[in-house]
Amino acid sequence: MKATARAFTNIALIKYWGKRNESLFLPMNSSLSITLDKFYTTTSVQFCECLTKDVVFLNHSLMDEKETRKITSFLDRLREISGKRVNAIVNTMNKVPISAGLASSASGFAALAAAAAKAMNLNLDKKGLSQLARQGSGSACRSIYGGYVEWQRGEMEDGTDSYASPIMDGQDWNLSILSVILSSEPKKVSSRDGMKRTVESSPFYSNWVAEAEKDLQTAKNAISKRDFEMLGKVVEANALKMHATTLGADPPFMYWQGTTYHVMQKVQELRQSGIQAYFTIDAGPNVKILCQPEDEQYIRKEMLDLPFVQDVHLCHPGPGVTYLSNSKY
Repeated sequence: MKATARAFTNIALIKYWGKRNESLFLPMNSSLSITLDKFYTTTSVQFCECLTKDVVFLNHSLMDEKETRKITSFLDRLREISGKRVNAIVNTMNKVPISAGLASSASGFAALAAAAAKAMNLNLDKKGLSQLARQGSGSACRSIYGGYVEWQRGEMEDGTDSYASPIMDGQDWNLSILSVILSSEPKKVSSRDGMKRTVESSPFYSNWVAEAEKDLQTAKNAISKRDFEMLGKVVEANALKMHATTLGADPPFMYWQGTTYHVMQKVQELRQSGIQAYFTIDAGPNVKILCQPEDEQYIRKEMLDLPFVQDVHLCHPGPGVTYLSNSKY
């Protein structure tokens, strides 16, 4: 009863921000992402009758009690599905900066869902894995697939119609995503807490939901036409609208740092000079830049020349979840 899986992070082009059901991780709006090829999580799960509780390791260190409870709660869902009350050893290697707006929870719970389900012999298809991963971290449902992925918000209260599905293979439109690292420090407000506060208190939130659904249709249209300018404009606008909702929360909060704003300005300057580049920002200070492959090296150099930029990772569309032989882990 052991399996190992690897899943990659994704960057939301049209953001998921806010839940209509906290326990089932059901989103208020549909979203759209690109799975990346740079950052990933590899997780091995082994169920064993000899264990009296779940034991979780992250990067060779025993995970703290709070984080272990999250994993145990997630594994409880599989134990309920299978009817097997057996504990597990979970070994995770995370190649993603944690709590820095780079979707470490997406790759983490996608890999955990895939490995645990296989170790439990549940025989779930990718739709089933997506529904399962969603219950650990909403955006994890999108990392089950590679390329361009839509997460449908669904309407059912039990969440059976809320899952991700692919809309285009990444090789069919090979865009470049530059991940500009400004800080690797943990966020003061987690994504989960930030969403909850915004949904409950921001007067801007209802408009966000309506606008996000419109933005999704525009983005899907742009992808189908491979219209980079159309896609870039809606991606950038959608990110700005999401972050605007946090300013209206009570108490208000912001994920940006001063350096975040400077990178945004630099991207706009590049565009004014004739280089097609657009930014997007998740729940963290770091900026992701969407561009075309012929411009990626020039833009990367421009970003690295900024004194406050720690690093720039060049990414392209990546694969969906994969299984590894346990001997390789």
